[in-house]
Amino acid sequence: MTADISWFKASASDTGGACVEMRRHHGTPELRDSKNPTGAVLQLSPAGLTTWLTGARDGEFDHLSHPA
Repeated sequence: MTADISWFKASASDTGGACVEMRRHHGTPELRDSKNPTGAVLQLSPAGLTTWLTGARDGEFDHLSHPA
């Protein structure tokens, strides 16, 4: 089994708390809103996280950061 990793956020994250934190818990990648650490946690399969990260790197979601 893959070792657990504690919650962390990217080094380029907003210092005002507007960011997403990630961890690996029991082999499952998890994400949460850093402003609400006791709130909902999104669990992804390892393959799902890889697919999402690839899409982000390839600019698939860039249009979401710009007003329509």
